[in-house]
Amino acid sequence: MKKIIALEDGDFYLSEEGYKVFTKKYHLRRGYCCESACRHCPYGYDPKTNRQ
Repeated sequence: MKKIIALEDGDFYLSEEGYKVFTKKYHLRRGYCCESACRHCPYGYDPKTNRQ
């Protein structure tokens, strides 16, 4: 079961379109890659090959 992490300052920002964009800091605190091709993914996920 995946744990829920409370958001802190600096975990995300809003894009021009109004979407939440999670930062590298948040992804590292979460501790795993969700394989959603996040903009700031520190795990190196590549959606073209579906690998990290």
